[in-house]
Amino acid sequence: MQIECYAQRLLNPFRGVVHTIRFQSAEAVTTDGIEWDIYVANDALLEGLGRAGKRAQISDIRYGHWSAEKGLKRGPLYPSDDFRRLEEMGAVVYEHLLKAHRDVPFAFRDQFELWLLDRNNQPLALLHSVRTHSETDTRPPLDWRAGMAAQERFQSAAIAGQAESAGAYLTRHVNNLASGVAQWFCRSDDGAGLGLHTLKGGEHLSGRVLEAEAFPPLFIATAGMDAAHTRLVHDYHAWQAPWMLLLPHLDRTTRSALEASACQQAESIEKHCRLYPAVIDRAALQAARVEAALVRSQPRPQTSDDVMPMFYIELNSTESG
Repeated sequence: MQIECYAQRLLNPFRGVVHTIRFQSAEAVTTDGIEWDIYVANDALLEGLGRAGKRAQISDIRYGHWSAEKGLKRGPLYPSDDFRRLEEMGAVVYEHLLKAHRDVPFAFRDQFELWLLDRNNQPLALLHSVRTHSETDTRPPLDWRAGMAAQERFQSAAIAGQAESAGAYLTRHVNNLASGVAQWFCRSDDGAGLGLHTLKGGEHLSGRVLEAEAFPPLFIATAGMDAAHTRLVHDYHAWQAPWMLLLPHLDRTTRSALEASACQQAESIEKHCRLYPAVIDRAALQAARVEAALVRSQPRPQTSDDVMPMFYIELNSTESG
């Protein structure tokens, strides 16, 4: 019985990490290490489709929701032979979840990355990542996005006086630097990337190998940007700091700087800190968690920003680029 435990980034924009426990077509997923959703899918529907290796989409059925504090809350039950088989898969994942939920963060397994290229055919911005080569047949949007939340809440003094929001401006600026070509890479353990197929041209780039230094560790390249736009990108990374700290590959200097920025967003730290693979200044992060607890203890009106679905999708994110 093969059970997989792995982490995968949520991208375009980068907005966190999902940790998964998977058995066959059942999985338990979490973005905070506390609340877990369990889904099953009827993979028998794929039999005999003859899709020549192409992937087909099948709908997930909610097996249940689990947390250590509240236990398991089951989803709807369906009296059918198919559903009994799905129940068995879901039960395997649930039983493993009870043993493994404290083992997060899991190792990242999304080593296949789709990068928007600049006009020199170098990686400019990370668009998507998947776990297997077969998944690279997906067709995500080929424009980079700062995200709806950034358009509403991200601010930067680097572009003071601009009529549009900092998020909208950054989105436009990054895409203006792009060649329009995107390329899949398979990243190795040392960070190097083997170039695979390309989208929207650039066929001659297939098969090349780029060293680790060619891939910006925070997913947006600033090479060639002037000081103001470099500052804008750095401010965006600081705004993303509570999520960036989920990444395992950060050097000590970068992680320390991101922790300092993240402490300005105490509630976001509280949502993600259980999944941080390392902490430099534990006292500062603990102080931020105390601050978040004090904020939560104060009554406040419910707003649409208070609830974020686990797999929220940016508008038009499923359209082809």
